[in-house]
Amino acid sequence: MRDLPFPVRDANAIGGADNLGDLPEWDLTDLYSSEDAPELAADLEWLEGECTSFAADYEGKLADLDADGLLQCVLRNEKINAIAGRIMSFAGLRYYQLTTDAERAKFLSDMQEKITIFTTPLVFFTLEINRIDDEVLKTHFAENADLARYEPVFRRIRAMKPYQLSDELEKFLHDLGVVGDAWERLFDETIAGLTFTVDGEELNIEGTLNFLTEQDRNKREAAARELASVFQDNIKTFARVHNTQAKEKEILDRWRNMPTAQTGRHLSNDVEPEVVEALREAVVAAYPKLSHRYYELKRKWLGLDVMQVWDRNAPLPMEDTRVVGWDEAEKTVMDAYNAFDPRMGEIAAPFFSKGWIDAAVKPGKAPGAFAHPTVTDVHPYVMLNYLGKPRDVMTLAHELGHGVHQVLAADQGEMLSSTPLTLAETASVFGEMLTFRKMLDQADTPEQRKVLLAGKVEDMINTVVRQIAFYDFECKLHAARREGELTPVDINALWMSVQAESLGPAFEFMEGYETFWAYIPHFVHSPFYVYAYAFGDGLVNALYSVYESGSEGFEDKYFEMLRAGGSKHHKDLLAPFGLDASDPKFWDKGLSMISGFIDELEAMED
Repeated sequence: MRDLPFPVRDANAIGGADNLGDLPEWDLTDLYSSEDAPELAADLEWLEGECTSFAADYEGKLADLDADGLLQCVLRNEKINAIAGRIMSFAGLRYYQLTTDAERAKFLSDMQEKITIFTTPLVFFTLEINRIDDEVLKTHFAENADLARYEPVFRRIRAMKPYQLSDELEKFLHDLGVVGDAWERLFDETIAGLTFTVDGEELNIEGTLNFLTEQDRNKREAAARELASVFQDNIKTFARVHNTQAKEKEILDRWRNMPTAQTGRHLSNDVEPEVVEALREAVVAAYPKLSHRYYELKRKWLGLDVMQVWDRNAPLPMEDTRVVGWDEAEKTVMDAYNAFDPRMGEIAAPFFSKGWIDAAVKPGKAPGAFAHPTVTDVHPYVMLNYLGKPRDVMTLAHELGHGVHQVLAADQGEMLSSTPLTLAETASVFGEMLTFRKMLDQADTPEQRKVLLAGKVEDMINTVVRQIAFYDFECKLHAARREGELTPVDINALWMSVQAESLGPAFEFMEGYETFWAYIPHFVHSPFYVYAYAFGDGLVNALYSVYESGSEGFEDKYFEMLRAGGSKHHKDLLAPFGLDASDPKFWDKGLSMISGFIDELEAMED
């Protein structure tokens, strides 16, 4: 079953204004008409019965099935995943529209509990797949091409074989999962319920983070200090959530004999640890020529002796502060997508016209932005907190890229469509790049070009440098938690240990900034998720350089890559483009694009 959606974009990249035009809202009726819908009741009843039947038909028998029998078993399991995924998508999306609503929170919790109970008898499925002999499976795949299509699923399941516990323990852990989910919900509800007062105005976290991108430096400082104050007031709750989640992970990893805290994420991402480490090392080595160099430029542009943290996402003095209305944002992104290939525009168009995007900032709505694929026989939904700055247009381009990817991959079916996180960012970052290049081509003056380049460099630094710094923070956090309980002061110190290194000497850090780890949802919802952003950005930069070189048939190859979903390993997906992420030099290609943009900005100073 798919994970629930959660906010995945760095909320610092959000802008703001009123009068944005007619902002779309979700129409969730393609999933269910309401929480009382008879179709939902029927699906719950079917799911309960089918899970029981599935276990009765197959438990203890998988190793004895022939190829045709195993295929039927897989198809039935896929149908169960689809129905459970539809229910949880509906419950999750309703909840994220208004996380402070008690009824929606209860409905989500009730659905989680029901589906956990229904699906507990199915735990045997992956355990028994891992007990089938390698040669037997090979023979089955050779005999049945329809079954062989699922080979990547079997491969990923069997990657967990060394870390598998007894059947009884696996069922126990499956049941216990709802307890961990409750800590995630506590985090979400705490964040959504926070209120901040800036210049006499009461705001939620989105509105307050938005002020960090204001022209008025006093307002940026006031927002940063208010964020620090409110985070400090709630720091014990955030520290308790992080301690509990990290301890739960440590216990699971220890019982499973996972060699590192990151192993589980690498396995689920279908990526080798050495590839991730090569990425991390390349980015950390590049800090001086990327973030350190750029922020020194920005310090001069802002006319400051030293930058404070509230200057990191400040607009440039010459930046156009006009509001980008929703219609203009839609046109900008759609023009860029259509210019690349009309097929991309065709796939993206229904998101705007059919209620597949929820764009407005509303009290209680989850912060950030995401694209959730729901299930393969429906369509994705995109959530934004659109406030009208150019960076919001890039966020729209990013999430719509996810949506296009998810639509194309849906033909793979429920078990093969889901792309590992490392590749899940490909279409989103590529969509951003297309939109950025379109805007850059349309720049009328050197000033406009400079502002656009600087904005793109900042987004890339947020995506690559900042996320690798996040990854290093998580590595330190989980390592330290293995030694014992962490106080808020302990966690603050770990956070600060990566900040100066990644941002560089242009910065000074205000008192209170040490608590800013508290609001990042990735750390709670999906440990070590963050390196996927850097992976995706580096991969797309290398991919875009192939596109820019005029590679023949690039568009067709690109669509084929997106259609593959999770059916191929990253080596196989990148091979048609002459790229290989396991080559340490691969990452330098992507980083050199960022460095090249900074070169151009520096040249403008001469």
